[in-house]
This record gives sequence, structure tokens and C-alpha cells, in this order.
Amino acid sequence: MSDYPAGTVLLNGYIDVPADRLDAVQVALKKHIELTRAEAGCIFFKVDPSEQIAGRFLVSEAFVNQTAFDAHQQRAGQSDWAKVSEGIPRKYEITTVE
Repeated sequence: MSDYPAGTVLLNGYIDVPADRLDAVQVALKKHIELTRAEAGCIFFKVDPSEQIAGRFLVSEAFVNQTAFDAHQQRAGQSDWAKVSEGIPRKYEITTVE
């Protein structure tokens, strides 16, 4: 059972940043985190470096509903973050609390 109400959208996974793009991604990531946490409907947004795999960032986020999650995806897709991180491998699992 989830600690979140029905309809909450959860994303968990990671992004693997190549060494030659790490500096640029880390700079853009700071603003991306700040903007995401300020979005209406963002419950939490965490991006932490993996202790086991160099260049891997563990991503965990929750939004109050699909509408808030979609708005986040729309904003993020048009941001500097999207440009800086374009083409970098990601693996995410997205679930909705029932």
C-alpha cells in the first residue's frame, strides 16, 4: 500500500550521464530541481548521485495527479535541462497510485 493518495503519479529510476557531459548536466540540474520543486502539484523531486555507479543519478519524484505530472513533463521538455540532457540514457518506471 502506498503512502500517497489515489491518483498520485510516482517516477523512479535513473539517468546515466557520460563523463564528458557531467559538468554541464550538474549545472543545469540545479536549476531543473529548483524549478520542478516550485511547480504546482509537485510533492517531491529528488535527484541524487549514485554511490555505486559513476555518472548515474537516481531520480525519484511524485506529483499529485496526472495533470500535474503532464505539466511538469511539458515544462521540463522545453527547458534548458532538456537541451543539456538530450540523448542521455534514462530508465524510469512511472506508476499511478490506485
